Amino acid sequence: MYAKTTESLLPTLPAETPQASRRTVLRGSAAGGLVLGLTLVSGRGFAADGSPGGGKAVTLASNTAPPEPNAFVRIAPDNTVTVIVKHLDMGQGNTTGLPTIVAEELDADWSQIRFEFAPADVKLYANLAFGVQGTGGSTAINNSWDQLRKAGAAARAMLVQAAVDAWKVPADEIVVSKGVLTHKSGKRATFGDLAEAAGKEPVPDDVKLKNPKDFTLIGTKIHRIDYVVKTDGSAKYALDVRRPNMLTAIMSRPPRFGGGVKSVDDKDARAVPGVVNVVVVPQGVAVLAENTYAARKGREALKIVWNDAGEARSSADMLADYRKAAQTQGAVAAKKGSAEDALTSSGKVVEVEFTFPFLAHAPMEPLNCTVEKAADGSYDFFAGSQFQTIEQMVAAKYLGTTPDKVRIHTMWAGGSFGRRATPDGDYFGEAAAIMSKTDGKRPVHLVYTREDEMTGGRYRPMFYHKIRAALDPKGGIAAWQHRLVGTSFMKGTAFAPVMVKNGVDSTAVEGVSDMPYAIPNLLVDWHDAPTPITTLWWRSVGHSHTAQAVEVMVDELAHAAGQDPVAFRLAMLKDHPRHAGVLKLAAEKANFGQKLAAGKGRGVAVHESFNTVVAMVADVTVTGAEVKVDRVVVAVDCGIPINPDVIKAQMEGGVGYGLGAALRNQITFKNGEVEQSNFDTYLPLRMSDMPVVEVYIMPSMEKPTGVGEPGVPPVAPAVSNAIFAATGKRLRSLPFDFDSLKGA
Repeated sequence: MYAKTTESLLPTLPAETPQASRRTVLRGSAAGGLVLGLTLVSGRGFAADGSPGGGKAVTLASNTAPPEPNAFVRIAPDNTVTVIVKHLDMGQGNTTGLPTIVAEELDADWSQIRFEFAPADVKLYANLAFGVQGTGGSTAINNSWDQLRKAGAAARAMLVQAAVDAWKVPADEIVVSKGVLTHKSGKRATFGDLAEAAGKEPVPDDVKLKNPKDFTLIGTKIHRIDYVVKTDGSAKYALDVRRPNMLTAIMSRPPRFGGGVKSVDDKDARAVPGVVNVVVVPQGVAVLAENTYAARKGREALKIVWNDAGEARSSADMLADYRKAAQTQGAVAAKKGSAEDALTSSGKVVEVEFTFPFLAHAPMEPLNCTVEKAADGSYDFFAGSQFQTIEQMVAAKYLGTTPDKVRIHTMWAGGSFGRRATPDGDYFGEAAAIMSKTDGKRPVHLVYTREDEMTGGRYRPMFYHKIRAALDPKGGIAAWQHRLVGTSFMKGTAFAPVMVKNGVDSTAVEGVSDMPYAIPNLLVDWHDAPTPITTLWWRSVGHSHTAQAVEVMVDELAHAAGQDPVAFRLAMLKDHPRHAGVLKLAAEKANFGQKLAAGKGRGVAVHESFNTVVAMVADVTVTGAEVKVDRVVVAVDCGIPINPDVIKAQMEGGVGYGLGAALRNQITFKNGEVEQSNFDTYLPLRMSDMPVVEVYIMPSMEKPTGVGEPGVPPVAPAVSNAIFAATGKRLRSLPFDFDSLKGA
């Protein structure tokens, strides 16, 4: 586990998104022809598998800046088009989605499209939604949409101008289709043929973008770029990196969060064959060895005395403290009308509570990071890097250097669900701290075991919700008072100035403070619950618990009012057509309202997260205390659909991930120590648990929004409401208490 990172190591983020100079366009040549956007960087570069290669960099274009084709597009003489991807792909498919945007405006053939992860450089590759280079919040497509469309369109214009110069024909007579330029005279050239000449053309100040009705790639089912390499095993993940003479490092961390090392006896560990060194770092004790087995055996041989600091409570104690805190009003997150007066004057008040446990991210590839010191004193890091800017800063501080001396080579990542994006660059900091304690002559590969990953923290925070709501005489909601208690993971980080306002962490209350329902009297407040336990955003962040509380409560109120759950919601969504649209679509496709056999139930939920609205209808079969989720119908409005197949996959994955948390996932503590350690105690969703999932995408001409996370929030409440429809029993808290269904 982690001791708290010292405040001095927390990075200070840029005040605003960097804006590159309009004309800082980089050009160079390779393989005998010009390649748009290619330049050699001082020092060493590496290929995706960690082997030496040429370093490459390109320039940043903002959503409001003129087009910068050289920032993200590289066209080679062999007619391949490489799109530079500034976002980590953890399986969500942005290495297909982002190149599709470029290929569409470029009028390229999909078979010629390639991709390359961008180097770490915030001046070149800032996420325009964050102001730092990083991936998260389902922003990859959304923040890159205008940027990449302009880049592709400008590159196309430069190719056309090169053809105009060579053929002496008007530009409007040149046709570009599937990577080939043609003229009615019979002249013809591929992108590769014109790459060098196009690179000498001036970058246009403005470009005309395609009308969406003319899209040929966007909105169609095209194969993912990564489908072959991930099928045949040739894709190189961070865990696959092997550097010459590399050591493996495994950490021993305090058994309690917030604890630390009191003393270490490493004599027996150093005697283990293959163990090379043992070092004490701020986060614990690291064993460095020739291989993973020796490092693990060395760790087992360590004799460490830990101090008594840190979290010592059990989960039940924490929940009791949360309930106590909820007896008073917390920091106000949203207020409209007078909820207290309306509740007092109403004759029909419903009061309920919801509890949510800590949750592990549990990606398939455990955290790992390789660091290598170069001859010039700079460093190369190889990892599934999700927050490159943060990680550069943190690594540099541990190594006593500057961020420009830290090169991050982003690798494929085997999942993340938020875990790799930490505000303090935790595992990069560990790797850097270990390297700083060595002579730097040998690369170091820090590896987490599954147990390290499960007990090492960065959990979705535990939360408690207390809701009181009242119905008006016409059966609508007159008042809603919602109190939340849970830990802020934004306070004390570089993101706090933006994410914490008036004492409220927006990630703790999102999905409640901004709920779409027309409720005249609303009060939402929140109590922070500080703990040394390290918490972090988990897939869909606050929406992972707020959707359950809101949508189950709405369903409960609909039942109390004697109204159909869909009609009840629609009456309060008149000002939110996107919500109403997906709700109607999901209900129609699922035949909501159809009479079902005994023991079967159908439930609904609708929720917006990351500017995407998703409605779900779940079908369940309940037999005693056993629940089988049979089918989930999903309707999603995510703006212009880039790749319907990827959207479908993300919705299916969101259903599976959210369902695992609803059915059984939880991290619990006993005397401050985590009780789960692997997938035998933190049980993943099984194939036999997975329902049939039907996905329907709302047609849209709006700017695309995210799909990586919005598929998670609605599934638990839809299933919960379906269980109520089948049994008359409400299962509010997660994971579901199926034993309470006995006798229902």
